[in-house]
Amino acid sequence: MLDVLIVAPHPDDAELGMGGAIMNLRKSGLKVGVVDLTNGEPTPHGTPEIRAQETAAASEILELDWRQNLGLANRSLEPTLAARQELAVVIRQTRPRWLFAPYWVDAHPDHVAATQLTEAARFWSKLTKTDMPGKPHHPERIFYYFCVHLKLVPQPTFVLDISPFWDAKFEALHCYQSQFAVGKPGFFDRIRDEAAYWGKSIGTSYGEPFAMREPLGVSSMTQFT
Repeated sequence: MLDVLIVAPHPDDAELGMGGAIMNLRKSGLKVGVVDLTNGEPTPHGTPEIRAQETAAASEILELDWRQNLGLANRSLEPTLAARQELAVVIRQTRPRWLFAPYWVDAHPDHVAATQLTEAARFWSKLTKTDMPGKPHHPERIFYYFCVHLKLVPQPTFVLDISPFWDAKFEALHCYQSQFAVGKPGFFDRIRDEAAYWGKSIGTSYGEPFAMREPLGVSSMTQFT
């Protein structure tokens, strides 16, 4: 059973969008898992075996409690009924309080499909009178992380300070050498610059932005920083 389940279209998306948040959640004592919907292949410099090794190394750095790959089709991910049921079963089995999914606007069709799948599976996971295994479960909230391919500046609902966890996130990203290092000069510098930009927006060194469709309730104005 998990407190948090992160839905990632491909291995490395969770690390890119919320690697710092993962470490923040783990330090808070929450159990965190990632379900990668595809293996991310084919890519120019990767193989399924290489990607699996990179994912395992990154997962160890982030101290994830659980990680699974659904093995859906990369490059042609679709929010089909069959895929929705597979993800709903994962939600019923892991029973997270919170879900994280990619931001709903993106140039990458797989990312958009992953968000649609997450929202639909959240609803399906609470159904009764179904042949899906596990007891009905409905996560309280969906948060959206940013790993967009569009050249836009997001307008987040909030920004999380990840300054204490930046080094671990950066180390986890470096595990994906087949994706980020080969043929992509300056990639890691840009990732650092983006995190520094969001950190500056809230007066810290590094930050990660998040969005929500539903209102976020607070009990006191002192909860804001």
